[in-house]
Amino acid sequence: MHPILLEFAGISIKTYGFFIAIGFLAAIAIAVKEARRIGYDPQLVLDMAFYMILGAIIGSRLFYVFTHLSAYRDNPLDMLKIWEGGLTFFGGFILAAVACVWMAKKHGCRLWQTFDLFAPSLAVGVFFGRIGCFFAGCCYGRECTLPWAVTFTNPHSLAPLHVPLHPTQLYAAAGAALTFLVLLILKKRKSFEGQLALAWMFCYCVFRLIEELFRGDMRGDLLFNRYPASQVFAVVMLVTVIAGYPVLRRRK
Repeated sequence: MHPILLEFAGISIKTYGFFIAIGFLAAIAIAVKEARRIGYDPQLVLDMAFYMILGAIIGSRLFYVFTHLSAYRDNPLDMLKIWEGGLTFFGGFILAAVACVWMAKKHGCRLWQTFDLFAPSLAVGVFFGRIGCFFAGCCYGRECTLPWAVTFTNPHSLAPLHVPLHPTQLYAAAGAALTFLVLLILKKRKSFEGQLALAWMFCYCVFRLIEELFRGDMRGDLLFNRYPASQVFAVVMLVTVIAGYPVLRRRK
């Protein structure tokens, strides 16, 4: 679509980066509002958000490099060129979760309550992130002839040009929006700590696996010589959620 939002004096502002920034700000605002609602220290939430965002950036890059090792064999220093793109959600989620656990333990917070607090923010962050992907042309879908197919024509786009494709980025954004609504409804009926976090993980994994059916981009080296790493991690996370739900429910 429009990979470059603004250009002036030889400097370009990428649309993807703009929406990622909006996503981070919106996610933080929602987390702070939720903190005030449940009596959580808003300043502590801001501190947590800082380390979680830092972890998300580092983790998403490390995961991308790990799943694209073949692309860096000849030029290993290119692994450090994060400004050229190459971020993966699952890596960012894992390291952000580690940062959240560390901060919660450090300040004596209840871990699953903290996870629940950030769950709606994650849904909002994914929504804006996928909108950014749509404008950049990354995470594109397979070729199709559906009425809602999208054809990219901008030469700076990362998607194949002049070919009708599944708008998988918008599929993912719609899934994130629906997940956010589910969490808002579930929040009023929450019966145990961790319920919102597990609900977010369940919804994300289900929507991600559906999205994977229509993806047409290269998602890195295959695991088990057959499956993209994103599919494998989504299945593993989904199984973990299904197994963990009754355990947390009994511990309420």
